[in-house]
Amino acid sequence: MNNMMNSEKERLYHDIGVIDFVVVEMTEYLDTHPTDKEAMEYLNHYVRMKNQAMREYAMKFGPLRISDADSCNQNEWKWATQDWPWNGGC
Repeated sequence: MNNMMNSEKERLYHDIGVIDFVVVEMTEYLDTHPTDKEAMEYLNHYVRMKNQAMREYAMKFGPLRISDADSCNQNEWKWATQDWPWNGGC
């Protein structure tokens, strides 16, 4: 069970990274093409996807950013004690 949970945690963390890459690239594109409505729709779609993935990660494994702490289903503050992905948490 723990191995399956770690696999899901790694997959979700990876997905967040991929989505975040798209968001960053789209914001850079829009810096030079600010009137591209299709690009804005594309960006908004991926921002929504990222926010949903961040909430899902927070509910299951703890928040990656403080703004997602309210999505946690926990009765204790684990922000400072959880394993962080860059410290081997994934």
